Amino acid sequence: MAKNIIEKVPFEFKFGLYDIFKIEDGKYYHTYKEVDEKGRYLYWDKIKYHAKLNKDDPLIAWYSVKLHRASNKKWVKLQNKDNILFQYAAYDSLQSKLYKISEFSRDGLMPTNPIGNKYLFSSLVIEEAINSSQLEGASTTRRVAKEMIASAREAKSPDERMIVNNYLLMKEVKRAKANFLSIDMILQFHEIATQGLTENGVIPGQIRTNDDIFIGDIDGNNIYQPPKYDEVLSRLEMLCVFANENHEDVDFIHPVIKAIILHFMIGYIHPFSDGNGRTARALFYWFMMKNGYDYFEYISISKLLKAAPVKYSKAYLYTEIDDNDLNYFIYYQIDIILRAIDDLRSFLEKKSEEFLELTEILKNSELAIKLNFVQKDIIKKAIKSPGRIFTALEVSVDYDVSANTARTYLKNLVSYKILGNYKDGRTIAYISPANLHELLKKQNK
Repeated sequence: MAKNIIEKVPFEFKFGLYDIFKIEDGKYYHTYKEVDEKGRYLYWDKIKYHAKLNKDDPLIAWYSVKLHRASNKKWVKLQNKDNILFQYAAYDSLQSKLYKISEFSRDGLMPTNPIGNKYLFSSLVIEEAINSSQLEGASTTRRVAKEMIASAREAKSPDERMIVNNYLLMKEVKRAKANFLSIDMILQFHEIATQGLTENGVIPGQIRTNDDIFIGDIDGNNIYQPPKYDEVLSRLEMLCVFANENHEDVDFIHPVIKAIILHFMIGYIHPFSDGNGRTARALFYWFMMKNGYDYFEYISISKLLKAAPVKYSKAYLYTEIDDNDLNYFIYYQIDIILRAIDDLRSFLEKKSEEFLELTEILKNSELAIKLNFVQKDIIKKAIKSPGRIFTALEVSVDYDVSANTARTYLKNLVSYKILGNYKDGRTIAYISPANLHELLKKQNK
């Protein structure tokens, strides 16, 4: 690991280095704790900065932080041949964040949401596919990406191929949630993520066979050298044992923390020449859904990781530099999850408002009873975009229903004169009339 871009911690923590209890009546001990006043798990450089602002000794401040962090430490059984251990501690500040995530799972996506939870759109899964691809460097617009997936057309570029792969990967993750983790499953996730791609000499579903790996920052500095290729298989085997081991009783590890550790370890081991990030995020989603957090199918962590890729990378680096302390990565990912949950809530609130508006439009019409949620949502989209074209395949993807079911829904809307239809080659297309809002108002009279 090149340490030139991140200042190395000033010393290896040992009890008794400073007797801070005798310094200024414990001022440091009560000021510099495992997290700051905002609940952030800060690295040495930030601790030093805050100490200097307070005119305090940075080394004593750092020692106080490390002393707090030494309590409640839990070792994670992921030893390699050099017996390197990883550690984390579930402090109160972390427990409160975990509670919020579990509370959201218990209460449902939106308990007061009038549209209910039955129809959550597959377009949210498409969002994670797009964001995950863009985090890896893919460049294409959301509109093009969604149209490509909805129409099932062949990808025209590596960037488009990556998005299709990530969409299929999320589908596979959901299908595999009842399975135990195995090396074959990890390889399967990677194969789906990288199928049809050749960047960095990647071979889909195959572990790297050399150490010719460059992981650099935006300035071209090599910031991380992963374990040797001949260690990868044994490390993955240990990771599978960790994932499948029961941590619900005596040796308890919260499922969310365990999912984050799985995410981290794939990035740390770096078993593939390319596609490690996509595979790591797939394992995170897999473990979350496996443990009852089904709503994570609709949460995009990649969108927020993409917004701050440097912080994402530093969360890895801080862990490695500072005694393999996983809390740097855990705290960062937990905050990403909570922000992603807030984004999903905002999305659902907006959808609920739009649904209530449509309900108001249809309140005196027999259509209010005859149409189901999917059909009403299609109408909502049609009102917002006069002249919009719908196809059975698009509706099938958007609402996770069969193509035949989607076709039936659209035909019904034609029979009620809500949509028009025409033949486009071998496909039947359905179009929103420009005056749809007025047509619906007339039906209410």
